[in-house]
Amino acid sequence: MKKPRIAARVWVCLLAALGAAAAYPQAPGTKSLSRAPTGDKQGELQLAQAKRNPLQLRQFLKKMPKGGDLHYHLSGGTYAETMLGDAVDDGLCVDVPKLTLANCREGEERTETVSLRKAFEDPRLYDELIDAFSMRSFVPSAGASGHDHFFETFARFRALGTAHYAEWADEAAQRAALQNEQYLEVMENPDFSDTRKIAREIGWKEDLKALRDELLARNLRENVRTAVEQVQSVDRKRRESEHCGQPDALAACAVDVRFIYQILRGLPKEIVFAQMVLAFEAASADPKHIVGINLVMPEDGPVAMADYSLHMGMLKYLHEVYPAVHITLHAGELAFGLVPPSALCCHVRLAVEAGAERIGHATDVMYEDRPHELLKEMKAKHVMVETCLTSSELILGVTGERHPFPLIRQFQVPVALSTDDEGVSRIDLTHEYQRAVETYDLSYGALKTMVRTSLEHAFLPGASLWREQDEFTRTAPACARDIAGTDKPSAGCGEFLRSNEKARQQWELERRFRLFESEF
Repeated sequence: MKKPRIAARVWVCLLAALGAAAAYPQAPGTKSLSRAPTGDKQGELQLAQAKRNPLQLRQFLKKMPKGGDLHYHLSGGTYAETMLGDAVDDGLCVDVPKLTLANCREGEERTETVSLRKAFEDPRLYDELIDAFSMRSFVPSAGASGHDHFFETFARFRALGTAHYAEWADEAAQRAALQNEQYLEVMENPDFSDTRKIAREIGWKEDLKALRDELLARNLRENVRTAVEQVQSVDRKRRESEHCGQPDALAACAVDVRFIYQILRGLPKEIVFAQMVLAFEAASADPKHIVGINLVMPEDGPVAMADYSLHMGMLKYLHEVYPAVHITLHAGELAFGLVPPSALCCHVRLAVEAGAERIGHATDVMYEDRPHELLKEMKAKHVMVETCLTSSELILGVTGERHPFPLIRQFQVPVALSTDDEGVSRIDLTHEYQRAVETYDLSYGALKTMVRTSLEHAFLPGASLWREQDEFTRTAPACARDIAGTDKPSAGCGEFLRSNEKARQQWELERRFRLFESEF
């Protein structure tokens, strides 16, 4: 008589498990190995072998195609050694007590402000500058948090200005090429001094339409022209330095570098709005180079916190005026204790409502009001999360199971890995993939899905290679009869690829995966 009871209990447990599985969906990239294509099967086996040794794992992941890095600050992505070399070329000095670059004043050099050339003759000062310009050797202590040290680095090398942007973009592209990356979206803010001056003269107006009209009437479009020219110059000089289109072209030429216009949200509201108008106008004027906009500066800053809802309202209005301009936003780059608990309510939600297509970080998403509903909404709207694991640990102290990355994946919100500021953090994209594998025991299929997601949500013009968004199983009708990534697509597929830059990059990614997996 006891056996039927035991069987009944088994059925109850089984039904409960099925119910739980329905409530919490399976993360993408976790399909059964028995149903996986041959390349995926071999990839799982090779990854399992590589996991036995961290050095072997790095080599496996370095060779693996990684698509794009969509969350990359140009100045923060440049290593301190490069910046110090540039500062010497520019004849800058260093304020030794502050470990900050400064303009030299003839006849005023004293013990605390010396020519930077002396740092290259003083190993101790040189090391101190590297540590001050990055998170290298940093140990949190009373009154010195990782958050504060991280953001203070940018003020230390501000004296370099914009003259070396092309060199820095080249460094980023060369590092990307060495890791089998093919696409970068780098954030930087072109000069907006004219716009700032106009905004100060006009002042703040609650009527956003009237304020925008007045800004444009006051010759803001002249600053648009100079901003666009600056970005185009950076791209041109970077490609010239890499000898692109010549027989001796560097591998970095194969890395497509586009720009995201940064808006500084820690400034007075009239200047923030003016920057937004400038950014939307610039992106509209040159969508080939400026593919989107973003807000930067610490999200927990007093102005950023006080004006967050206002900023989202500004973006929502301007998004209606310029619907073709892409928006990605730093949102939820907060942690419990960094701000009052009530301040964690809704930054990601407000960003989604403002029209953000991608969210940078979303580290506090599970502290928001109704987080599960929010994640389901993001999945339904295909709002991607740019996850920067090392950055979250260094700045916010959030890591491991306290990071929402596993839950974001579990709710099938599209997600891809990014570096954020690889120079300041002393990392690269391979490091982020290795960290994800070692921390969350990711499968090869999960890695492949995130890589594909990076290009699926890149702000590139044209249609996707994939028939359904974020479903990487069937290609678009024009290429349905082709094997994705082959060297000779059919005539119809070839025409489709020529007409759609995004699809072309995705086809190239599949080609790289085929090549990578053929070596197993």
